[in-house]
This record gives sequence, structure tokens and C-alpha cells, in this order.
Amino acid sequence: MAARLLGHEVSELCIGKPALRSLSVSAATVADALSALKRSDERHVSVWSCQHSWGKAKAAAAAAAATNGGEINVEDSCKCVGKVCMVDIICFLSKEENLSNPGIALQSPVSVLISKGSGFVKHLEPNASLSDAIDLILEGAQNLVIPLRTRKKFIHKPLSSSTIHNNREYCWLTQEDILRYLFNHIGLIGPAPNHPIESLNMIDKDNFFMVRYDDPAASALAGVIAKSLAKQTSVAVVDEEGRVMGEISPSTLNSCDESVALAIATLSIGDLMAYIDYGGPPEELLRLVRKRLEERNMEASLELMDDESGFSSSSSANGSSSDEESSVGSGRSGRFGRYSTRVVRWSEGTVCHPWSSLVAVMIQALSRRVSYVWVVDEDGSLTGIVTSTGVLRVFRERLSYMVKAETDHNSNL
Repeated sequence: MAARLLGHEVSELCIGKPALRSLSVSAATVADALSALKRSDERHVSVWSCQHSWGKAKAAAAAAAATNGGEINVEDSCKCVGKVCMVDIICFLSKEENLSNPGIALQSPVSVLISKGSGFVKHLEPNASLSDAIDLILEGAQNLVIPLRTRKKFIHKPLSSSTIHNNREYCWLTQEDILRYLFNHIGLIGPAPNHPIESLNMIDKDNFFMVRYDDPAASALAGVIAKSLAKQTSVAVVDEEGRVMGEISPSTLNSCDESVALAIATLSIGDLMAYIDYGGPPEELLRLVRKRLEERNMEASLELMDDESGFSSSSSANGSSSDEESSVGSGRSGRFGRYSTRVVRWSEGTVCHPWSSLVAVMIQALSRRVSYVWVVDEDGSLTGIVTSTGVLRVFRERLSYMVKAETDHNSNL
């Protein structure tokens, strides 16, 4: 059973996923990315590098290969080089040199938003195995791009030309997708999910991001939000005793608009938490941001605040099972420029304890749609973090051990 589970094709996890809409890395600007995100219900837009000067013979061969389920060499045609979300734009605009003239900054090429990390995005064919996908994630890949399969008996009508590459449409395969799939088969891997995370050596006590509640947001978050986004984690906010007071999460910022860059540049961490809490910034904080920008002679940046934009309207359609379970990282629903009337603390982090079981932590992460859970001791002091990558490593090791045991058992029969 373990071998069969690891051997499942990744295409099974992509059923029903929407096709990626895309931007050209050579032609699109930051403003184009911002416009695409505001027009879409998706939280990310993919960025592609395409070579379309093939000639008719090669293009026909590629089309035939795609139709027959064969592989296309993405190095020779179109390749996804990254994805962009609102957090990337917010981090870019919050830099001093860009805040001074956001109009010019928005005309920068979209490539300035793309991570330069090697192997950040990986392509996989739909017949690749689940173990292949897990191994790529454990090796550092954060984004897996999978071609969508179409049923030959039906005529497939693409969403638009912006979704077609190599004569195929693609989707993201995320850590959350894989964890949900494994969770549905959790009974196959024995007692390990019921063990405390501490006994499974899953708590990372060194590699996490933390800021103080009263730190200036501009200096405390400089580069940290981008790093936490790349690692698919968050930034913990603690008091003087190290107790967790909340977090500044890329998932939360992803539900904001670009004007949050002004709040990051002018407010403290505590005020920033209040700015993004409860679905929209209080009027007094909006006035404070405006005043401080004017004091710094940065009136040009106020155009970001004057645009019609704002927090998303609700988190009810983001996968949370109830109002009480709504939390940071639950994603976006609704459109920009509309505020939530529900009392939800967007900056409230998801926490567990060293003695929490693996299955309990997975339930927390999956229900809140986050890829990490903070670990605190009895008095609420931050001691570490459990990440989706750590959970996948435990599953991979456990399933590999079971496959070996099954193989040894069959060879002895």
C-alpha cells in the first residue's frame, strides 16, 4: 500500500484545478502584474519565459507530442520561471526608493519580483509520481508546475491564449495539495501521526522569523517578509518576554492591496498588526500613515492610498470551516476595495505545543490553510516552528521505510 501511495501520478492531485494565467517575463511590468491580480480570483499569477520562434515543423511536432501525451522540452519552448503575488508587489513598493515615486516603480519589469533562487520553480509531467513531487519539495522547490490533462473525446476550450504554453495548460501543485492527499490516507502509515511532534524531531528551533511588537515595521520587516514568503512560512510577533502576540503573515498581506506598503514604511509592528486586523485599517491609523508620509515629503506615495483599493471582503469562502476557525492565511475571496464586517483577527497566528500530535498539527494547518504552525511552551513563549516541508519529510521517510519492509517481506516469501 505504501508503494502504491507513493506511486500515484501527480495528475490525480490536479483534477479540477484552474489553468494558470500568465505574464511574459520579457514584456510585463509590475503594473501589469498588479492589474492581473486585481482582475483575478487567484492569489498568484505565473510568469513565463517563452521562445516562439520555432518554425512550423517544430511547432507541429510539439502540438502532436502534447496531443499524444508526450513530453515537450520546456527548455526549448515555454518555461514557467516564477509566480508573483500581492506580497511581492507590497515588498517591492515598500522600499524607500520606490515609495518616493511609486508611479515609476510600477513601470519596472516584472522580473524584479521574481525570486532568483535556483530551482524555485520545477516542471513535472502529469505521469510523474507523488514521490517525485515530494522529493523535489524536500530538495527546495517551492512551486511545481504540472500540465493539465484533457480528455481526448471532448474538445477542450482553453480559458484564453494567456493560459496556453507548449500547446498545453498548466496548474500549480502545492504543498497543501500534497498534504491534503496524504492526510486522506493517513491510516496507511501506522501510529506515527499520533506521536508528539517533539518525538518526531519535527520542531525547527532555529530557522524561523521573529520581530518585536514595538519594532518599527520598516526596519524589522526589511527583507524578512520576502524570505518568509519564499519559505512559505510567516513572521512571528513577540513581546519582551518572547511570548507570541500574533504574526505578520504573507498570507494576510496577500489579501491586502498595494497601499499596505505605506503602512509598513511608517508604522510600528504593533500598529501594522492593528492596520491589517479585522478586515480593514482604522481611520486613525490611515490618518497617521498619511501624516508621517507628508512629514517625510513623500506626498507622491499617497497615490497608492488614494486609489480605490482595500482589504478583501471576507474569508468565508477560503476553506475555513467556521468563523471561529478563520485565521491568517485563509486566503482571498471577494474583491479589492471592500472591507469585512466580521470580527476576525487576521494577525492571529496558529500555534501548537511540543506535545501536540502530528495529526493534530496537520488538522490545524489544513483547516487554516497555512503551511506552518508556531510551537509555544506552556506560557506562550515561542520555541520553534513546524512546517509543511517537515511534515512531508516525516511522511516520506515513514512511507519509504514501509516500502522497504514490504519489499523485504515479499522477497522472503
